Amino acid sequence: LDAGDLFGIVCFFLNSDYILFSVVQDEFEVVASSYRFTNMNSKRLYFVLADYEEAGEVFHTLGISAIPIILHVPPRGNLKRQDKMDFQRSGIQAEAIAKWVHERTDVVIPVMRPPNYAGPVALFLLLMLVCGLLYMKRSSLDFLYNRNLWGFLALCITFAFLSGQMWNHIRSPPFFYHNPKTGQWTIFSQGTQMQFIVETYIVALIYMAITMGFILLVDATDTKTSSSKTRFYAYAGIGLVVIVFSFLLSVFRLKYRGYPYRLLFP
Repeated sequence: LDAGDLFGIVCFFLNSDYILFSVVQDEFEVVASSYRFTNMNSKRLYFVLADYEEAGEVFHTLGISAIPIILHVPPRGNLKRQDKMDFQRSGIQAEAIAKWVHERTDVVIPVMRPPNYAGPVALFLLLMLVCGLLYMKRSSLDFLYNRNLWGFLALCITFAFLSGQMWNHIRSPPFFYHNPKTGQWTIFSQGTQMQFIVETYIVALIYMAITMGFILLVDATDTKTSSSKTRFYAYAGIGLVVIVFSFLLSVFRLKYRGYPYRLLFP
C-alpha cells in the first residue's frame, strides 16, 4: 500500500472452538473470495479474520466482548453503530453479508459459491432408481393407485421439510460437533442460527412418533375394532403423544433459551 491510501476493513471476529462460528466463517470467506475474484485490482476493501485464541489483544483494543461479530472499519476509523452487522436481522448467509458490505462501503460483491455436484448426482441416481423400479413392475402398476403409498410419501416429504433438511442442503452443516479439547460430543446446537445433521434426523423421528400417536388415537375411534384394541390404541396413542411431545418441548427449550413452558421433561 502507498502512503496515504484510504481503504476499509471488514473484519470477522470469532473463536474457532465454536462450531457456529465456523459456519459464519465459511460464509464470510465466500464473500471474501468473491470480492478478490471480482475486484482483483481494487484496494478499497480488505477482509480480515481475527481469532480470539490467536489475537486476543485485538479484541481488547476494540472493546469487543461478544462474538461472533463482523465489523466494518471505515478508512477514517470512525466506527458507527451500523458498522456492526446484526445477524439476527440480516442473517448469516454470504448474500446477506455481501449486501451489508455494500450498504456500508458501496462496494458491490457478486457472491460466487463453489459448485456442488452432490445434489444433482443424488437426484440423478434417485431418478434412475425410480425408473428401474417402474420398468421391473411395468406389467403391474396398480401400486401407483394405492392411497396409503402416496400418503406415506407425502408424510416423508413433510417430515423432511419440517426437520430442516432443506436448511442442511443449503448450509451444509456438520453431522455433529466434537470438541477436541474436552472430548465432548454435541448433537443439539444451542441457538437458533445453527443445527447439526443428526439433530434434524432426531427431530424428524420425533415428528414421526407424534404422528403415529395421533394415528393410533384415530384408530381408537373405529367402532368396528374390539374394545380391548380400542383401549390399547387410545392409551398407546396418548402416551406416545405426551411423552414424545414433552421431549420435543425440551429440545425447543434447548434451542430457544428462556422458553418458559415444559411438559414432563426439563
